[in-house]
Amino acid sequence: MPAPRDLRCLLLDADGNLFPSEAPAFAASADVTNRFLASLGVRATYTPERLLATATGQTFRTTAADLARAHGVTVAPGVLDDWVAEEKKVVSAYLGRVLRPDPGVLGPLRRLAGRFRLAAVSSSALSRLDECFRAAGLSDLIPPEARFSAEDSLPAPAGKPDPAIYRYAAEQVGVPAGRALAVEDSLPGARSAVAAGIVTVGNLTFVPPQDRPERRRRLAEAGVAEVVESWDELAAMLLGLDPEG
Repeated sequence: MPAPRDLRCLLLDADGNLFPSEAPAFAASADVTNRFLASLGVRATYTPERLLATATGQTFRTTAADLARAHGVTVAPGVLDDWVAEEKKVVSAYLGRVLRPDPGVLGPLRRLAGRFRLAAVSSSALSRLDECFRAAGLSDLIPPEARFSAEDSLPAPAGKPDPAIYRYAAEQVGVPAGRALAVEDSLPGARSAVAAGIVTVGNLTFVPPQDRPERRRRLAEAGVAEVVESWDELAAMLLGLDPEG
């Protein structure tokens, strides 16, 4: 892992990492997913919990195409685009209503922002990120120009674990991969960052306690350099602070 003095930028996953958006997002997305499948003549339905367990870290575009394929249906690109737009609208509006600022994120991030450049690297659409950052009180720390979306920022959407979005983000912020550190909570996200050649820390802040040992093990298998339990622990690691103070 690079020494903190060598780091210039922190590339931060958003959902499930900067704010606890994954459970509410999948609650809203499940309704859209089931309507999408019904429109294709697929009778199977998916609960938010089932989607969360199988699709965390992926874009809706990838999940929808995978589910359609699993049920033997091919989706025309234009049709998929319409459903991606519908899911984006529904989930963004819901997250904007339910997310709240979290002192356990804001405090450490403000300390880190005093030393490092911060950028968000996400599979989510930029409009969804706008709603989440506003609701979570993070807009001033990571403004729109420092947010990069696998759905919207690339020439063609390429969700994690594809490394394209991390490579693109590092290029846009002008920081070599060896001078950046990624922070990820999900396995697809960790694989994306590691494949892009960026040292990665796993973050368990919003992972339920009962799931943490398994997530820690799998993040290590994905190639992360360290795993932290909180943003305070990460700040202590990078700034030499007492995590309790």
